[in-house]
Amino acid sequence: MTDAAGRVRTNVRRLSGSGREPGVDLARGLAVLGMLAAHLLDIDAFSLADPDTWLDVVNGRSSILFAVLAGVSIALLTGGTRPVTGAVLRTARARLAVRAAALWALGILLILTGVPVYVILPAYAILFLIALPLLRLRPAPLFATAAGILLVMPFVQALLDGLPVWDGEVGASVALLIGWAYPFPLWAGFLVLGLAVGRVDFSDPRMSALMVATGGGISMIAYGVGGLMAPRMPSGAPDDYLGQVTSVLPHSGGVPEVVGGAGFALAVLGLCVLVCRTPATVVLFPLRATGSMPLTAYTLQILVWAGWALLALGETGDLSGFRALHPFWPIAVSVVIACTLWAMFLGRGPLEGLLMRLSRWLAPSRPAVTPSPDR
Repeated sequence: MTDAAGRVRTNVRRLSGSGREPGVDLARGLAVLGMLAAHLLDIDAFSLADPDTWLDVVNGRSSILFAVLAGVSIALLTGGTRPVTGAVLRTARARLAVRAAALWALGILLILTGVPVYVILPAYAILFLIALPLLRLRPAPLFATAAGILLVMPFVQALLDGLPVWDGEVGASVALLIGWAYPFPLWAGFLVLGLAVGRVDFSDPRMSALMVATGGGISMIAYGVGGLMAPRMPSGAPDDYLGQVTSVLPHSGGVPEVVGGAGFALAVLGLCVLVCRTPATVVLFPLRATGSMPLTAYTLQILVWAGWALLALGETGDLSGFRALHPFWPIAVSVVIACTLWAMFLGRGPLEGLLMRLSRWLAPSRPAVTPSPDR
């Protein structure tokens, strides 16, 4: 009993220790819940005048938050405010490449379950590879690069989406294999933004408050401008070039949508860091535990979905039929409880631990050669 209690104390302290930012885990935990809601609930389009539609905030923004937090995590893994260099940097790049390959393979396996969601892991794999040459950059060029991508790429992305290469079964298969529902030319902006945030001391309350104010302001302006422009768009806005690049709709790739989503992610992260500086962080431990193992939580919900749908409906691809079973609360509560218990009694998430061991095995660190005294 004493050993078990000591192990629990150690694991709980690990999620609040000096080497970890609890606010990042909390933000990821919220993103997991948002993802579950977006997948499992029928949500009406957002209307400020109708509180019943406010849950629509999770659509599109949860995945953007995940992408930004992925960039933050990569930055923290590679030195935080002091980027690693030399042999350590080469090892870090090799391990990120291994993680990218593993994420891509897992993503393909999850796609094969037939669950009707756009699996984000293949896109993550490509984004990890895009991050490799950027690991030495300081915050200023990273913020500038992120801004340039998010402001310019929507105009290019609309053209890329219209290419005939995506037509037919072959095109659809290629899109799945590279996660084109989250197109990497555009979504690289979110990852680079996260890298930039991870290179500054965002745990400083002043910086966190600045992120809340700046991100919230950017988000409101972007969505406000997008909302004003929407009524002026032609009726075929989703298929119209100008309508697409000025769209505010989730997953549209329009300038207001991506800039607003990026600002929203900054504000959420800053707020989570501030909240975790208060006693509320203890109450929020289950969410932080869930956020400490996002890959496990993401995979678990798809596997549970596939098994439940197969037993209840005889197939995994009936989205409306599965939502009619009201699966959100059972799956959400089960995922949070499972992650919390695992974090308390066993520590690191199972898939996170496996990914860490695999990357260390395939890309071992090489100690620096110390010259002998006679040289």
